[in-house]
Amino acid sequence: MAAMASLYLKTSNPHSHSFPRLPKTHFTPPLNLSFRRQPTPRTRSATRISASLIDPDGGKLVELFVQESEKDSKLKQALNLPKIRLSRIDLQWVHVLSEGWASPLKGFMRESEFLQTLHFNSLRLENGSVVNMSVPIVLAIDDGQKNRLGSFTSVALVDDKDDVVAILNDIEIYKHNKEERTARTWGTIAPGLPYVEEAITPAGNWLVGGDLEVINPVQYEDGLDRFRLSPTQLREEFQRRNADAVFAFQLRNPVHNGHALLMTDTRRRLLEMGYQNPVLLLHPLGGYTKADDVPLSWRMKQHEKVLEDGVLDPETTVVSIFPSPMH
Repeated sequence: MAAMASLYLKTSNPHSHSFPRLPKTHFTPPLNLSFRRQPTPRTRSATRISASLIDPDGGKLVELFVQESEKDSKLKQALNLPKIRLSRIDLQWVHVLSEGWASPLKGFMRESEFLQTLHFNSLRLENGSVVNMSVPIVLAIDDGQKNRLGSFTSVALVDDKDDVVAILNDIEIYKHNKEERTARTWGTIAPGLPYVEEAITPAGNWLVGGDLEVINPVQYEDGLDRFRLSPTQLREEFQRRNADAVFAFQLRNPVHNGHALLMTDTRRRLLEMGYQNPVLLLHPLGGYTKADDVPLSWRMKQHEKVLEDGVLDPETTVVSIFPSPMH
């Protein structure tokens, strides 16, 4: 499964937006007026487009890393807190949240954010604006973990080696309604949904939300970290390449001919629209995928070969792993 998104940048060209055609009505009779048409030159003016990078959802990229000068004190604080051991998928969500991929979220969802996501596929911010948010990003805990948290308002999040990753502050614990979550996210509760069977069905009956402070950024040490560019790094790379439009292709499979045709044709169309330097973001999914999907390491080798062979132009293509799990 793959997804194509055109991330058109903010443009000052007033003709770059299409408006709906007004419907005909029967309230006003048509006027039969005749006009003498003036001859018009057949020259076509060139389209000029001025663009800049679009703003993140909420207007600001929300990164959740602790300042370097505060790391030691935060680690000491974490040693005196109850701990929640993160699953592989939980850790991937920490990665997503920490780098701002889910801006404007400041941590794992609280109940109000969770319910808005389930019911409205969006979040209403404090200033009244609304941003898209269709995937719940939550942290599940079981009864024993809930009891151990007791009256604590913060909890340390640790990896499978018990190394501290982050602190979750001002926590809020609420019921994990798994059936509603599944039904509203996928439109069915039928068995066989990979993410549900992997991360929801066996999960605890409670969710804990709060503000995240990431002490140690997530690293995979799999030889692919150089491909894991954060949103900040990607924005810098697009600016370095003088991109006036960015279009993204997200996939969890190797690139095949149909994909390549779609990507090259999209660039051609953007050039025809008047953009001078559209840049492709080839965005393979790097988190959890189905057991029968091609492993990430092999997909990345294939993506590199696609660029090496000129199927996609390396001068106008940025390859970066999206850390999110498949949902």
